[in-house]
Parts: sequence; C-alpha cells; structure tokens
Amino acid sequence: MNWLGEVARFAPTLKVTVFGSGDRQQTLQDLQPLDLVITSYGLLQQEAERFAAVPWHTLVLDEAQAIKNHATKRSQAAMALQADFRLILSGTPVENHLGELWNLFRFINPGLLGSLEQFNERYAGPIERLQNTEARNRLRKLIAPFILRRTKSQVLTELPSRTEILRQVAPSKEESALFEALRRQALERLNAVDAGEGQRYIQILAEIMKLRRACCNPQLVAPELGLPSSKLAAFGELLDELLENRHKALVFSQFVDHLGLIRAYLDSRGVRYQYLDGATPMQERKVRVDAFQAGEGDVFLISLKAGGTGLNLTAADYVIHMDPWWNPAVEDQASDRAHRIGQTRPVTIYRLVMLGSIEEKIVDLHKTKRALADSLLEGSDLAAKMSADDMLALLQQEWQGQKA
Repeated sequence: MNWLGEVARFAPTLKVTVFGSGDRQQTLQDLQPLDLVITSYGLLQQEAERFAAVPWHTLVLDEAQAIKNHATKRSQAAMALQADFRLILSGTPVENHLGELWNLFRFINPGLLGSLEQFNERYAGPIERLQNTEARNRLRKLIAPFILRRTKSQVLTELPSRTEILRQVAPSKEESALFEALRRQALERLNAVDAGEGQRYIQILAEIMKLRRACCNPQLVAPELGLPSSKLAAFGELLDELLENRHKALVFSQFVDHLGLIRAYLDSRGVRYQYLDGATPMQERKVRVDAFQAGEGDVFLISLKAGGTGLNLTAADYVIHMDPWWNPAVEDQASDRAHRIGQTRPVTIYRLVMLGSIEEKIVDLHKTKRALADSLLEGSDLAAKMSADDMLALLQQEWQGQKA
C-alpha cells in the first residue's frame, strides 16, 4: 500500500496493478509499456512460474534482504525472473553473515562474486573468521561500483533530531530467581544433548529465545507463577509521561504474544491504540495506519518483522522497543517509521532492556553487527560471525541481577 501511495505522488503516469486479485494469468498476459506491477514476496513465490515467463524491462526488489537466504524458495523464485535491468533496495544488506551479501549480488550481478564455495574461500572465511583486512578491502573494491549508499543524514538534512535512550529495567527478586533457574536449566539440557554444530546452534538459539521471552514478561514462559512484569511496569511509567505531555508512540516487539499482554494492559487503562502484526491483511494495515495518522489512537502496537518496514507513521514522535533484536539495523528500520520525511518534531527512541540479563548481552553485540555491514560499505573493522560456542557463552555467565 505504501508503494501505491508513492507511485501516485511521484509517477502518476504509470498504470499500477497490485497483483493478487482476479485472473492472475490474464493480468500478466495483458501487460503493456508503462505498466507497473506491485506484488509481495509471498505471491512471487506462489506464482514463480508465471512471473518467470514475463520478459520484464525493470525489476526492483524493495527490502531485498527478503531473499538473503539462497536456499529458500523465495530466493529461487527471484533468481528465475528475467529482466533487462535489476535494482535492489535494502537498509540491511548484511544482517547476519556475508553469505547474504553474496546472494543479493547473485541476483543483480550473477557471477561477480563467483560461486558460494569460491566466495566463502576467498572472502567470507578470511573476513569473518580471521578478520583479514586485505580480503575485506578486495571485496569492498569489487562491490563498490554497484552500490549507491546514502545515509539519512546526507539526504534528509531537514529532518528533526533523533535521540536514542537505553532505559534499563531492574528485575524483581522473583524475576531474577526465575531467570537464573531458566539459565541453569538451559545449560543442563544443552550439556545432555550430543548434536552436530548446526543442530546445536539451533538448540542454543531456542534456549536463548526462552530467556529473552522471560525478560519481556514472566507470563510468556511461566504463567503458572503469576509473577508481575517489571518491564511492563516500566513501560507503564514511560507511557504515563508521554500521554501526560500529549505525545504519540510506536511500540515494537518481536513477540506477538508479548504485544497481546501489552494490549490487555492498554485495554485495562482505557488507552486508545492501533495494532498491527503479521496476520493483519494488507488493506486493514492501510486502514489502521491512516487512522493513526489522522489522530485515532495514542499508541501503535506493531510486531517488529511485520511492521518494521513500509509504513509512514510520522504522527508518532516516540518509539519504544520492548525487547532488543539481534541486529540493530532491523530496529533502526522500525524506528524510521516515525523518523522520516514528513516528521516535524524531534523523535525519541527508547529501548527497554532488563538489567544484568541476556538482553544486555544482545545490546553489547549491536556494535559488532553494525561493523559487519559498515566494514564493506565504509571500510571499518569487521567483527566475526558468531559460532555456536559464541552463542553458548551468552548462557554461561551467571545472572547478574541476583547479586544486585
């Protein structure tokens, strides 16, 4: 829906078709010059053969990190497309490792970076494991002619200021005891299982996920205990400040059931809000966004993955991240729903982080994640990719909140 609005504003002579309804085969057969087809990655995957049969003049992949994994059907559907010109747009071209960058270049410039095996041998291995400066510089010079990187500060000098605040939340004694018990149980389960590197990595991530959810709200992992959430209480205090001063806020969480608990809290207080997650239909997304922009609601609850891109929500001047994501670029993209063209007030971004917890360790990783992308786009030092042992180290440190 955002693309529809932008095309109407900047390219009104194009005939726009939103692919999906009606006779899909006929829609593609009837295309003429100056026709623009807008579709989702989900529909591209479903109708891969039909899209691949069309000789497109231009292909644009917005939020191109959606095809970062070369083994997925979505990536395969994109690679099958034929076009005279290809362009990809992404605020996070490298989210986790350099193999994602290889796949993006496989789409726009096949062969430039060689096969995946060659790329890993020449670049990814030396850079990620050994932090080899020479390999990093060679890769940067190779891809530089095909990248136009413009930061927001360079092109949107008229935007108001943006302030980021890390608000630490102290857990209760009961929460600290729960977190430490969960951590020890996680280590016991991991030590009892003999698995390969890949499977072990997944198991460690699952245990870390449980700890992260506990930090959000104990109700998500141990509802039978009935423990109140210190983070929800901190959110309530912050919300009081914002509402008292007539501010509007976007509230992001990666966990939909966490948003559900926040919804119940807002309902109990009579706070007006809008809500959006991955199950919200496209048309309904637009209705809720337009309603919020028109003043209906003081809070907009949004799941990070579903609403972190493609929305203009400049009615809000505060952003609250209820739980930290591994990659800060994903959070930054979400925050930019408010800090973008059309915003006239300074924007303040809060990150609520549980003191002494796994969340603090994730925030510590943010600087290395930023380095992974910046090293190729700007030339700074590159951090190594996290191994299973690196992930396990996040669980092995004793819960600090117990000693506070």
